[in-house]
Amino acid sequence: MSDPKLLAISGSLRAGSFNTMLLKTAVAAFGSADVTYADIRFPLYDGDLETSDGIPAAVQTLHDQMQAADAIIIATPEYNGNLSGVLKNALDWVSRAKPMPMNDTPVAIMSATGGRTGGVMTQNSLRQCLTPFQPHVLQGPAVAVAMASTVFDETGLLTDERYQKAVQKLMDKLRSRV
Repeated sequence: MSDPKLLAISGSLRAGSFNTMLLKTAVAAFGSADVTYADIRFPLYDGDLETSDGIPAAVQTLHDQMQAADAIIIATPEYNGNLSGVLKNALDWVSRAKPMPMNDTPVAIMSATGGRTGGVMTQNSLRQCLTPFQPHVLQGPAVAVAMASTVFDETGLLTDERYQKAVQKLMDKLRSRV
C-alpha cells in the first residue's frame, strides 16, 4: 500500500513563520506520507482578472493538489481575530476552480500566534471559510500554540511538550481518517 497524499498549507508567507514551523512538526508527527507543501502566493482575487485571464496556473495547481490529497493540514496565524489574508485569498481563488476541492477530505487545522490565545479565533474563522468546500474538519484535539516565539528553538523545532503531545494526537486522528 502506498503512502497517503498529505497536503500541508501554511497561512503565512513569512520566511520565519511559526505556522510553517508548526506545519513541519505536524507533518513529521503524521508519519510516512507523500507530502506536498502548498504555495499560496497568488494575486489578489479579482473577478475581472478571472474573466480576462482565467484561473491562474498557481491556483489551478493548488486546486489539483487539494483534489489529489488524502488529507490536508492547515496552519494559520491570527490577524485581528481572523485567518490571514493570504490564506483567505487562496481559498477564494481555489473556490472558483471546478469541481470544488476538499469535498469529504479530512482536514486538520492548527495555529501558532505571538499572543496568549494561540489563535483560537482564527481557527473559528477558518472553519467558517472552509464550509463551502465541505471537508471533514477534525474537531480536535485543538492545537493553538500561544506565545509562539517561546516554544520553537532556533532551528524551528517545537520544544514545548504539551504542544508536541497535542500535535501528535491531532495527527494520529488525521491519519486514522485516511
